[in-house]
Amino acid sequence: MTDTRQGPRLRHGRASLAISFFAQGAIFALLVTRIPALQDRYGISDGLLPLFLAAVPVLAGVGSVATEHLVKRVRPGRVLRGVQPVVSLALLAAGSGTAVWQLAVALAVFGLTVGALDASMNMLGVSLQRAYGRSIMLGFHAAYSLGGIAGASLAWAGAHWDLPLAALYAPLVAVLVPVAFVAGRWFADDKDGPGGEGDTNEAGAVNMKLLLPLCLVMTFAYIGDSTVSNWSAKYLEDVLHSSDQLATVPYNVYMVTTLLGRTFGDLGVRRFGAAAVVRAGALLAAGGFAVVAAAPGAWVGMLGFTLLGLGLCVLVPQTFAAAGRLFPGASDAAIARLNIFNYVGFLIGSPLVGALGGAWNYRGAMLVPMALVLVTLVHARSFTAVPARYGDGHERPRTVDVG
Repeated sequence: MTDTRQGPRLRHGRASLAISFFAQGAIFALLVTRIPALQDRYGISDGLLPLFLAAVPVLAGVGSVATEHLVKRVRPGRVLRGVQPVVSLALLAAGSGTAVWQLAVALAVFGLTVGALDASMNMLGVSLQRAYGRSIMLGFHAAYSLGGIAGASLAWAGAHWDLPLAALYAPLVAVLVPVAFVAGRWFADDKDGPGGEGDTNEAGAVNMKLLLPLCLVMTFAYIGDSTVSNWSAKYLEDVLHSSDQLATVPYNVYMVTTLLGRTFGDLGVRRFGAAAVVRAGALLAAGGFAVVAAAPGAWVGMLGFTLLGLGLCVLVPQTFAAAGRLFPGASDAAIARLNIFNYVGFLIGSPLVGALGGAWNYRGAMLVPMALVLVTLVHARSFTAVPARYGDGHERPRTVDVG
């Protein structure tokens, strides 16, 4: 049980980490929603643009792998404190350059550091959840969703008022960089994990065979997420024959329902257990894809995207939490490796649906992510896995300190 004297430290650590999740959600949304403006600014052709976009998640995977090794020497809180301002500055650099090589460098820095940021944020989240002794991971990801809504709203305002990218990004970065420095002072790190002061023996190794089911769930969740983010507008307009204005609504609905699901999801985990919540989320998401595929019109399609948001939103946070439970002696390494499959799913999802839609039809293409999400049901037992134990048969007690 956690020492009651650590209560304020845990609360401060939880609040500061939620701020980091919010900031990252806003930054990422400002990047992805203004890609057309970046393309226009640098004169990038439609043929070259996919290479730039693919490079970011590939480099993010590299950053996540590097973080696994870095946290053996430096606590995750210090990694997060160092990379979060760099991610913000890389966004500003991407919107301020004039030559294509400058954009390439900015996106490379963004990709590498965002991988380290995603990994270290979730390492800290799992550590805090273990210290609290109850589910809080969905709350952190709710903060990310809220940040994404805020960032997308700012991007809409920038497009509406025709603001230059530098003018849009600079004020936000001017706020987020000092906020990241201040919030970073209160990050709470688990001192018994990698990067801390605990033991490292054979129980601290990550067995990829045990981690693989969670890696698949992570991949399939992000295939579903990227399908919504990349194809919802086109699907409504081209397949369900909605207006241009209505076609912009499904992703906003998806983001809002994602926020709602994550806001209240921890309560469901505490009452029914992680596996039950994951099963319910997978069934809801699959039902959402089925409704979208069979929708006779735009409004029924919107219902499908609403179900998708409520279903998919629980899968990623609970997958990170399950990795922490499965490998309590090596949770940082497990999360860093698991985080790679976030980017694998992102890379696969959009091209997969596009290829299937072009070769077959988009209604049929929606059934593929539906089937993949249903595979989560097969792996639901991994969300209640018994954690690996140390050589003496006991789990080590854990303490939390300010990183």
